Amino acid sequence: MPSPLRLRLATLLFPPAGLWLLWRHGESRVWRKLLGTLGIFLYSLLYAAAVVFLLMQFAGLEVEWRGGFPPVLTFHKTKPDFDAVEAHRTRQTNATPSPVRPLVVADAYWTDFRGPNRDGHYTERPILTNWPAGGLRQLWRQPIGGGYASFVVADGLAFTIEQRRDREAVTAYEVATGREVWVHGYLARFQESMGGEGPRATPTWHDGRVYSLGAQGEFSCLDAAGGRLLWCKNILQDNHATNLFFALATAPLIVDDLVVVLSGSRLPGATNQTLLAFDKVTGTLRWSALDDDQAYTSPMLVTLAGQRQLLVVTAARAVGLRPENGAVLWSFPWRVQYDNSIAQPVLVNSNRFVLSAGYGTGAVCVEVSVAEGRFKATPVWRNKFLKTKFASAVFWQGHLYGLDEDILTCLDATTGERRWKDGRYGYGQLLLASGHLVMLCGDGDLALVRATPARHEELARVPALHGKTWNHPAIAGGRLLVRNAAEMACFDIGAAE
Repeated sequence: MPSPLRLRLATLLFPPAGLWLLWRHGESRVWRKLLGTLGIFLYSLLYAAAVVFLLMQFAGLEVEWRGGFPPVLTFHKTKPDFDAVEAHRTRQTNATPSPVRPLVVADAYWTDFRGPNRDGHYTERPILTNWPAGGLRQLWRQPIGGGYASFVVADGLAFTIEQRRDREAVTAYEVATGREVWVHGYLARFQESMGGEGPRATPTWHDGRVYSLGAQGEFSCLDAAGGRLLWCKNILQDNHATNLFFALATAPLIVDDLVVVLSGSRLPGATNQTLLAFDKVTGTLRWSALDDDQAYTSPMLVTLAGQRQLLVVTAARAVGLRPENGAVLWSFPWRVQYDNSIAQPVLVNSNRFVLSAGYGTGAVCVEVSVAEGRFKATPVWRNKFLKTKFASAVFWQGHLYGLDEDILTCLDATTGERRWKDGRYGYGQLLLASGHLVMLCGDGDLALVRATPARHEELARVPALHGKTWNHPAIAGGRLLVRNAAEMACFDIGAAE
């Protein structure tokens, strides 16, 4: 019989042989049973790992990150089918000639990321809050290129940015039919292991122009009617900045005669600044500000403590700046693990806003005040009840509604007290309309939830898209536009006149 020391050494150096020896020569029946159970468990793990490996090598099994941990194994990973996109667009072109479209600026409401104020509110007209059993009426559905951008809508067109093989493409679709009206493409392809490929930032429409920021810094200004390039620059190359881990993801912001964009990270020892303001017509750089590495939260134009200002969330802080020159008014420290500040700030009154983030961070309510011309930002309450990872929260009648990881949560905006937490919706997105939450769930479902602090009240949940869905929905003219990295669809959500 081997000595106990040799048995232990064998177990450490070669576990299968060591476990067998311990089982074979163990002195205790209980010890032998425990070792037998452990051996079965380890061999089961090895067997399962071998099966997964073989399925991934020969049967098309893939790993897909859907927001939580761990990732899932799937044979149907959500990714674009470029052959299907190209074939579909060819059929559209052959079936319907593309007419010359007059520009009608009056038809422009959802022209910015998450709506006119970037706050996730749709107020243009009432929506349908009594959905049919089969869901909203679908107007059209079709394949689309990859990426995580949403839509903006004006003049009957919906604009987005997507990945088409080795090119990023800014695209315009007819809202009524889904017909592709124009495409502006250029060589660019970003990919990382967790989110996959494609651009992330939603374009912005303003005065007949579309402003688009690609994943690797391609910043373009296009004629919205026909897609003609008016000017472009690469803000990473021109600004000597490096890309972020998940790529540039913030929507350009129009402020008066400027268009404001966020660059990436500064190189060690560099003196460049990462908040950039360009002339919206000519593309000339007017001013730059902030030494900060940037994050994934889009800039906002807000009024706090009576001061109109830019609200920017960087990798290390939230900061208010004068829009005319970028001068800093106040700063509030805000750090998220891995620098993954993604969710938008939420204004809750004339001098307070709420920051929230996932990765164990939670939420904080910040009050901005001014005394003797000096601004100050101080915390009001802080907790871990609202850990918004990808989805931004909304404010309605004194309460915050958002996804605490993947569970819908309602907080009192004044105190931070949690009113309820219920209903799993994955790592999707939500908007507020007609006193209800319109939720595009992480699995592609559409859900309607009454926005009330009394209780969680889900009124409807129906399939809308197939597969992982992280993209924000958009609503304009009573039409709900949704997409993910593989398909897009349009639904009639407008209430009857």
